[in-house]
Amino acid sequence: MNNIYGFTVKNTQGADIPLSDYAGKVVLIVNTATHCGFTPQYRELQTLYSRYAAEGFEILDFPCNQFRGQAPESGSEIAQICETRFGTQFTTFEKIDVNGADAHPLYVYLKTQQPKDEGGRLITDGLLKLASLGSKRAHGDIQWNFTKFLVNREGLVTARFAPSIAPLAIEKAIRELL
Repeated sequence: MNNIYGFTVKNTQGADIPLSDYAGKVVLIVNTATHCGFTPQYRELQTLYSRYAAEGFEILDFPCNQFRGQAPESGSEIAQICETRFGTQFTTFEKIDVNGADAHPLYVYLKTQQPKDEGGRLITDGLLKLASLGSKRAHGDIQWNFTKFLVNREGLVTARFAPSIAPLAIEKAIRELL
């Protein structure tokens, strides 16, 4: 596959959603959790969505419970929590795995396209590595919740940002693709 448009994901109601529905848009794909130190990033994600949705920007939220069980709710419960607590209006999908044998094919693809996080903070990234000790990781694996993949209008992955990078810190990269 040479872009994200060949993948299908499930929404919180279990319906298949082809990513070709997002063709021609700039997309930010994020694995999230509701009980994570980075969960307040939902506010900045919504800020970006509010600013740029009219210009063809989408955020695809993929809850993931692989990092210390920080997303224990169902996908629909997570969507409700995020709408209520953070005012999110972008799409939350069903929970998925992003690493390991059960990793969703979309995330397998994303990680092969951008195997390393850009940016990051040395101290925070070091703490994330400590937190994930004992977890077997392969090259390119997601290190924690709120890793962000930026995709251009052609469906190509252009960047991967560390969990410690705040969404507003990547606003310039988003604007450049819009």
